[in-house]
Amino acid sequence: MRAPAVSIRGLRKTYRGAPPGAPPAVDGLDLSVAAGSCFGLLGPNGAGKTTTIRILCAASPRDAGEVAVLGVDPALEPRVLKGRIGVVPQLDNLDPDFSVLRNLLVYARYFGIPAPRARERAAELLRFVRLEDRSGDPVEELSGGLRRRLVIARALLHDPELLVLDEPTTGLDPQSRRVLWDRVRELRRGGKTILLTTHYMEEAEALCDRVAIVDRGRVLVDGAPADLVRTHARRSVVELRGESAALASLAAPPDEVDRLEDRTVIYSDDGETLYHKMIQSAPGADAHLRRATLEDVFLRLTGRGLRE
Repeated sequence: MRAPAVSIRGLRKTYRGAPPGAPPAVDGLDLSVAAGSCFGLLGPNGAGKTTTIRILCAASPRDAGEVAVLGVDPALEPRVLKGRIGVVPQLDNLDPDFSVLRNLLVYARYFGIPAPRARERAAELLRFVRLEDRSGDPVEELSGGLRRRLVIARALLHDPELLVLDEPTTGLDPQSRRVLWDRVRELRRGGKTILLTTHYMEEAEALCDRVAIVDRGRVLVDGAPADLVRTHARRSVVELRGESAALASLAAPPDEVDRLEDRTVIYSDDGETLYHKMIQSAPGADAHLRRATLEDVFLRLTGRGLRE
């Protein structure tokens, strides 16, 4: 049995300067990422995702807990670890004064990749992210989607065993997001271990073998997306708006109904039967039937209020 690519037990972190009595950024978090899998770390703003990623990547110390990334403790062997992982940060940190190719070649020096091999590897990766025709262009001329592709290529230069993607598609248009999804799927098929943070629930459902939903520094649930949906949101959802919300009393136990300001949401294993029952009772009802999703699970577990 292969050892997990990432293993975390009882991770805690409180930032210096935090107000007295403020909760830890990470509060006893446990996590395990199987080698060769794509794992999604999900949570609202301030849940502890970025702090956890920084600790895993040897960019921030921890206060307590056990952490092993590829069998390495980030706090004890940061240089060794950084040579074995690739990181795509939330914000692009490419050099705008360099060309696309030059950005890759300069980065290759940090890993001691010989110049001939660096050029060969850069050409391979530019083809992989479909930027081979833009290799001589200044980075500042690239769109946001193309820049994200270049950052992924850069993170793969040294052929890391683990690729960490921190909100990789934030701010991208749907077409650019789909292109990046295809690249991630291809890496996954090639056996690369991927740790992904995202606030797009459909992205997590599309890409991840397993996900963990984190809130207030702790893991709330951990499992395959489809299993979490079945367990926490049933198979289907009926949404009622306006006066139609009064129909929620029909055959729906109270714990399976979420009453919101603008609508009522009912979770059911047999949403189609429930939907037709409501339509027959009130033909003009403003009701909508849809499949339950990971977003339903996320909102049920973390709440619907905005986080700062």
